[in-house]
Amino acid sequence: MKIALVILHADPARGGAERYTVDLAEALRRGGHDASLVASSFAPGARHPSDVHVSAPGATRAGRYVRFLGALDRQLAEVRYDIVHAMLPVRQCDVYHPHAGIAAETLGSGHLKYEGPVERTLARMANGFNRRRRRFAAVERELLCGRQPLVVLCLSEYIKGIVRKHYTLPEEKLATLINAVDLSRFDPAARPDAGEQIRSRFGISQDKVVALMIAQDFARKGLRDAIGALARLDDPRMVLLVVGKEDTASYRQFARNAGVADRVIFAGPTDDPYAFYRGADLFVLPTRHDPCSLVVLEALVMGVPVVSTVFNGACEVMTDGVHGFVLKDPSDLAALSDAMRTLLDDGRRRDMSKACLALRPELSYEHHLRELLRVYADVTNSRKP
Repeated sequence: MKIALVILHADPARGGAERYTVDLAEALRRGGHDASLVASSFAPGARHPSDVHVSAPGATRAGRYVRFLGALDRQLAEVRYDIVHAMLPVRQCDVYHPHAGIAAETLGSGHLKYEGPVERTLARMANGFNRRRRRFAAVERELLCGRQPLVVLCLSEYIKGIVRKHYTLPEEKLATLINAVDLSRFDPAARPDAGEQIRSRFGISQDKVVALMIAQDFARKGLRDAIGALARLDDPRMVLLVVGKEDTASYRQFARNAGVADRVIFAGPTDDPYAFYRGADLFVLPTRHDPCSLVVLEALVMGVPVVSTVFNGACEVMTDGVHGFVLKDPSDLAALSDAMRTLLDDGRRRDMSKACLALRPELSYEHHLRELLRVYADVTNSRKP
C-alpha cells in the first residue's frame, strides 16, 4: 500500500507522537509498504527519500498550522495515497490517530492538568485565547462531523470514551490500538551494565531504590505529586530520578521545602531512555491525562513495575497489584506514597518485574502492525462498490 503518515514535525526528539510516527514509517517500509512521512520539518539528516516536506512558514504557531493544512491539501490533490493516516487534525484523511488526545477535550478541559483552582481558572482563560488550540478543535470538528465518517484510531479505551463524549460516530468507525514498543531496542538483556552506569553517573548507591519519571510536561504528568509522595514516604532508601528537558527551578524549590532535595535527582533530557529504565527499580507517572504513555509501555517491557493512574490509557494493559499500581486519583498522595512504599520490598518488585516482562508479546511492534494493517484493509475495502 501507498501510505501517507501525516505529522507536523517528523522529529523523534519532540516527543512520543513524533517518535511513534517515525518508527511506524520505518516498520511499514520494512514490511514492503510505500510509506511516506508528510511533515513540515524533519530531524536533521533523517529524512527518507520517500518523505514529503510541506512548507508551513509563519510568525505564529497558529499561522504555521493553517499553512500546513493548505500545503497538505495541495499534496493530497497531487499524489494519490491508498491510506492517509494523520496524527493531528487535518482537513482530509482516512485514519485520524490523535496522539495528543482529542482536540475538543483539550480545549474544554486542558486546564485540569493544573492543581489549584486559581491556576485552573487562569489556564482555562488562556486556553480560550489560544488560537492554535481553537483552530485544532475547529478542524477536528469539521473532520469528524462530515458526511463520510472516517476511522478514529484511539490509543486506548480511555480515549475512545472521550471521543464518544464529544462526537457521535458509528461504533465501527472507532478502533482501539495501543502503542507498540520496539522490543529489540528495549531488551533488558541487551545492555546489562547500562543501569550501573546511570547510577554511577548520578551518584546513586546500589542500596537505593530508584523511582524513575520520564516526562515532557511535569505539571500534567504529576511531578509535584511524586515529590510530595516521596516526602510522605519518609524512607531514605528511595530516590526519585527525573528525566526531562523542562525547567526544574520550581520543582527543586518544592523538593527543598518538602525536605527531600537530596532524594530528588534531576537528570535533564536524554536520547537514551534505555539506560534509565535499566537503572530504575520502579516507574512513577501520576498523570492527570495521558492518551497512552509510551514511556510507561517501555518501562513495562523492560521489566520495571509502574505506578500510574486511570487517566493514562497505557495502564489498560496492566493489572493493578500485578504489574504495579493504577491509582484512581492522581492527587491522592497517601495512595501514591503507599504504592511506592510497597515497591520498596525487593521480593514484591521481583514478582512484578516478571509479570511485566510477560507483557512483551502483547506490546510488540509485530502485533501492533498486524492490527493496524487490519484497520487499513477495512478502510480500503469499504471503498469497494
